Amino acid sequence: QVQLVESGGGLVQAGGSLRLSCAASGRFFRFNAMGWYRQAPGKQREFVAGLTSGGNTNYADSVKGRFTISRDNDKKTVYLQMNSLKPEDTAVHLCSAANFYWGQGTPVTVSS
Repeated sequence: QVQLVESGGGLVQAGGSLRLSCAASGRFFRFNAMGWYRQAPGKQREFVAGLTSGGNTNYADSVKGRFTISRDNDKKTVYLQMNSLKPEDTAVHLCSAANFYWGQGTPVTVSS
């Protein structure tokens, strides 16, 4: 069983930065692929960034060069550093473990 709790969202102006955190419980965190997704009002959930247990990363085209996913296995936490934020990044950002366990999400609002 894995529980995920996101934090770090908020209101920021366009061009600003935020760092999201996802704290995980469970014994096998270091073996899980982790990911960030987001869902804007009225839209489907979309992939943002992924990180395998081996350290490989991948990103949605819309965030490449702006967002960075990382993990700290000792702290059982995965991060999403978001720079150069745009209004279209506004969404609830959710953390996932192995695309099976999900957090409740943290809202990000980017004002123009």
